[in-house]
Amino acid sequence: MYFSNSTPKPNIAKRFFFGVHSLTMAFLVVTGTAHAAPTAPSSMPAKPMAAAAPAATLIGRSTSWSPAYTGDFDHFAVDTRRNRLLLAAEDHGTVEVFNLNTGIHERTLTTFATPHAILYLPDVDRLIITDSGTVGTQILDAKSYKVIGRIKLAPGADSMTYDAQSHRLYIVSGGKDVGMKDCFLNEVDPDTGHVYRKLVFQSDNVQAVAAEANGDRLFVNVAGNNTVAVVDKTTLKVIADWPLTGAQTNLTMALDEADHRLFVGTRNPSKLFVLNTDTGAVVASLAAPATSDGLFYDSALKRIYIPGGDGFLGVYQQQDADHYVQLARVASAPGAKSGMLLPSLNRIYLAVSPGDNGKGGAILWFGLVP
Repeated sequence: MYFSNSTPKPNIAKRFFFGVHSLTMAFLVVTGTAHAAPTAPSSMPAKPMAAAAPAATLIGRSTSWSPAYTGDFDHFAVDTRRNRLLLAAEDHGTVEVFNLNTGIHERTLTTFATPHAILYLPDVDRLIITDSGTVGTQILDAKSYKVIGRIKLAPGADSMTYDAQSHRLYIVSGGKDVGMKDCFLNEVDPDTGHVYRKLVFQSDNVQAVAAEANGDRLFVNVAGNNTVAVVDKTTLKVIADWPLTGAQTNLTMALDEADHRLFVGTRNPSKLFVLNTDTGAVVASLAAPATSDGLFYDSALKRIYIPGGDGFLGVYQQQDADHYVQLARVASAPGAKSGMLLPSLNRIYLAVSPGDNGKGGAILWFGLVP
């Protein structure tokens, strides 16, 4: 259920992608202040840093939608052509459509079993939505939402990333959620749905994938083995395995290709790891919000954002390629563990999943402070 933030270029909607309980609703725009928190421990000494302004401010909250169901959200996508925000309600088997700016709920799409990741392809005006249920991964017309094709994969399709360089889609399938001992990385033509190749991982839990935009490598969170696999795009073979120590269940990922750094989020315990993509060495490690389903990197501000189900958004500042500090710990809402970064609007959207507390159902959006 964890999705890398690689999407087609040049449309900004292609750069980034990523649940619900009954509530009473009216759209509300509010402002608030993020409170800076003490710097989290790092494996490397941090350089002195001047006091920073609040890193994010809550500017919007959906308050008029009553979904009348429970269960988790998964990933978002954005269709800027129609000013729409799409959200996978994985446990309910629907995709919810909202107005991007107002948060008003527009419609519910029901042709799914267990939807996870969503990709919008503006050049062909299509949506690709992975589904780990019996329905399988579908290709939809983005205007009518009519199903126009399917991608034949092993059961359990979940995480997905798009490589604009090769015009290939990489989808993870298989795993323990569908009773399989292995997982598969499938190389797919996004135009036709044709599966070119697949790579087998001897692990029942494979999560986020990130693709180099200017290189030949993919990075894959092999959570069942507690490693990051490096895959050659040209051969679709593993060329390196980088072990993580000090934490388990590496689920989320983002790539800073310019600085040769890979950001990996874990759950047990909740940490942010920074890896050197030339060597695989861990150059920094910081505490992170708990129960996160997302990790986003803002290359303009040199910041990492991690939403947590514990009700906080962690904001981390890159001082240089080897040094990072926690800039702020912003109050969000319990269950707000998944989201999407949209740099074109200078916003982060978070979906409030109910988790174990039975509360949730809102979408929050934050303005990012330079």
